[in-house]
Amino acid sequence: MGVQQLLIVGLALIMGFGAILLIVVGMRGSSTAEQVEARLAEYGSRTRPVTLEEIELSQPFSQRILKPMMDAATRFVTRFTPQQSLEATRHKLELAGRPNNWGPAEFWGIRALAGVLMAVLMFLLMSTTRQSLKQSLLYSGAIGALGFYLPVLWLRSKIRKRQEEIIRALPDALDLLTICVEAGLGFDAAMSQVTDKWDNELSRAFARANQEMRLGKLRREALRSMADSMDVPDVSSFVAAIIQADQLGVSIAKVLRIQSEQMRIKRRQRAEEQARKAPVKMMIPLAFLVFPSIYIILLGPAVLLVLDTGILGSGIF
Repeated sequence: MGVQQLLIVGLALIMGFGAILLIVVGMRGSSTAEQVEARLAEYGSRTRPVTLEEIELSQPFSQRILKPMMDAATRFVTRFTPQQSLEATRHKLELAGRPNNWGPAEFWGIRALAGVLMAVLMFLLMSTTRQSLKQSLLYSGAIGALGFYLPVLWLRSKIRKRQEEIIRALPDALDLLTICVEAGLGFDAAMSQVTDKWDNELSRAFARANQEMRLGKLRREALRSMADSMDVPDVSSFVAAIIQADQLGVSIAKVLRIQSEQMRIKRRQRAEEQARKAPVKMMIPLAFLVFPSIYIILLGPAVLLVLDTGILGSGIF
């Protein structure tokens, strides 16, 4: 692959990333309750009737352009997507915290739209350089497959970040649960205290479990659903201990005390593990970035002096 083709591929990737970012930001910027209220107030203040064209033009870009494209791509992709793949995507979206309230069909539509956009951009760029049709189709297909796979990588990073945030917040949440239960509150009320005190992924999961219990769902089912939506071993063990204590009549306060102590120990062990990994991770930047610079600074003047003395012979120059 020549330099020109590498530049074309790089430009196509940059434009494709920009297109995907535009899709994600546009779909995220859908109308909220405040925007709807503002539009209603604007319509109410008008003295003449609003035409259909004005209503359509007043809608945001995501509703006028991106959403119809997304709906068309979603309908097309879901016709050929197996139900098992949709269920697996739904589970991954649950693990990621349902970003932007996307469903599995919408996520597959985003993947298809991203792949098509990157393939079209690559084909147009290859056509401007007068490449052969075979090469244009080959590179366009490869870039399109990459664009189709990029949302999956983004979703995996969202899942990993959410799980890491839950692991960091769990020991503090268990401490607060222990304090509240030992002070006389029920377990459900203690979970509400965690929800009121923090605004993170764990507190939002507690709020959802509390809401499900208020709607009539059993506590053990709500807690198991919460653990399944996180897929974090620490949360699963905590939920299993709470369910077992509830079924056997064991004091929940004692179970929470033991769980909070174990989580603090695990947090300290994780910190020690990361600290021990740090020297190994520092070897590569030290060997390839820091040490060469030090050698140049320290030995560079000495090498220049040796060359000026002519000890190595005039043939060097």
